[in-house]
Amino acid sequence: MNEHQVMALAAMCQVAKQVQKIAQYGSSNEHDLKILLSSIIQTSPASPEDVYQGTNNLRDGYKTLMAQLTAGAQKDVEIVKYVGGLMQLERALSANDKSLNELGKRIDDIHRRLDHFAITDDTVVAGLADIYSSVLSPLGHRIQVYGKPELLKQQLTQNKIRALLLAGIRSAVLWRQMGGKRRHFFFAKRKILAIAKSKI
Repeated sequence: MNEHQVMALAAMCQVAKQVQKIAQYGSSNEHDLKILLSSIIQTSPASPEDVYQGTNNLRDGYKTLMAQLTAGAQKDVEIVKYVGGLMQLERALSANDKSLNELGKRIDDIHRRLDHFAITDDTVVAGLADIYSSVLSPLGHRIQVYGKPELLKQQLTQNKIRALLLAGIRSAVLWRQMGGKRRHFFFAKRKILAIAKSKI
């Protein structure tokens, strides 16, 4: 287990936490939203840390990860389901060359849009949400989002959640690229905790 694997896990936890906040309360942390959505367009980073502009931006994710690993019966089941769902969906994506190529093309289109708009602009968020809906959703492995029905019906809420789930897939890709495996959760828990603790 290494720092980059734990960083990718923390990022997925941070995505899950933001999805939870938007679905339940209709609000998100704008800084976290910007960092996580920006990670989607980091397709050729100089280092893994550059995906998130440094590990300092993932503090909430490291804290959430630590809480999940030390909570015992108090685990937040939603966070576990979101992170597990992201990993499952990423595996389906990595096995589908056509979807991977389409994803790359669509992210390049978003990149060009950023010459005129911020990553958190509603039109860009809608574009990222559409990538999730049209490229990732058809792969199956639907991620069930839990929240207030009146919030989940709103288009802006749906767009933010889908855009964040796309950011979660980016983190799941990084997790796999860094050698992350499911068995690490069972055999490297102490190591994960030690690394996460050193980052907050």
